[in-house]
Amino acid sequence: MWILEENKFFVRIIADGITDPSSMEYSIKSVLPKNAIVRVDPKPEKEIVVLVTKEYHCLSDILTRNHFKTLGARVLCVIGNHPDLKNITERFDIPFHFVSHENKDKAEFESELLKTIIQYNPDYLILAKFMRILSPEFVDAFKLKIINIHHSFLPAFIGANPYSQAYKRGVKIIGATAHFVTNDLDDGPIIVQKTTTINHSYRLADLIKAGRENETAALIRAMQLVFEDRVFVYNNKTVVFE
Repeated sequence: MWILEENKFFVRIIADGITDPSSMEYSIKSVLPKNAIVRVDPKPEKEIVVLVTKEYHCLSDILTRNHFKTLGARVLCVIGNHPDLKNITERFDIPFHFVSHENKDKAEFESELLKTIIQYNPDYLILAKFMRILSPEFVDAFKLKIINIHHSFLPAFIGANPYSQAYKRGVKIIGATAHFVTNDLDDGPIIVQKTTTINHSYRLADLIKAGRENETAALIRAMQLVFEDRVFVYNNKTVVFE
């Protein structure tokens, strides 16, 4: 794929029978321009840690797919800043860690969170309705390795309570956006967006219910694309090989 405005060319190649990824990477780089970025990733199944708060819909979908091995990754553990989702997590025989944010400053909370995550050494962190804003220091420790689901069609209605904002504005389309997390709130590279058409008859509760379907669908699709190494990031955009 050629991006004329950026003078960039992106290509994704699938090769069978790779026995020495480092040698293949060296061979490819030897015939390309010196500034070319090449990554050979033979790891067939990524490993993830899922961060949650209280909402179950995204997590339950992830856990079900993980159980039936259709996720494209393996869930190592779930970490919640509330204990509400401990029961459903442990029903799937997945470890659950409760790391409370209460009566702690951000640095203390994130230090405890980081200690729990590091012991699993995940490939990606999935924010499945994890309702906490992460510090730049935390985000930098997992650069382009954190995937978030935001409950609006970004860049509209960033931050808290986007459904309420959308309801008050009288929008006719609601959406959800799965994106990589950066230091700018809800402004990271977008991976997948899903939308639903609504009308004046929708109450706020109806809007939220419809929106959750978008959230679940957008997050799982984004995860699948990333796990299959189909997403390339440049500047604050993505090239996605569907």
